[in-house]
Amino acid sequence: MSASRTIPTAAVVPWDDALTDYDRAHFVLYMRLIDAKDSGATLAEMAHVLFEIDAEAEPERARLAVESHLARARWMTEVGYRLLLQERDG
Repeated sequence: MSASRTIPTAAVVPWDDALTDYDRAHFVLYMRLIDAKDSGATLAEMAHVLFEIDAEAEPERARLAVESHLARARWMTEVGYRLLLQERDG
């Protein structure tokens, strides 16, 4: 499956110790989350803008979506990027 194929955004990021098709398809989302967090965006703002979730109406859904994807985004900056480079050079 190529990274350009549309994979719907999950309610909670699917986790694996390996790089996944989901990671490849949502790389830009991950980077936008990190940027938003570093810029001081609130969880409600990130949920609304990046996931189209109303955090006031669905606080648990918003929290799970943002926190799980942000955790995966951090994983990508610490581990996943190396796997991407290995694929490219491999």
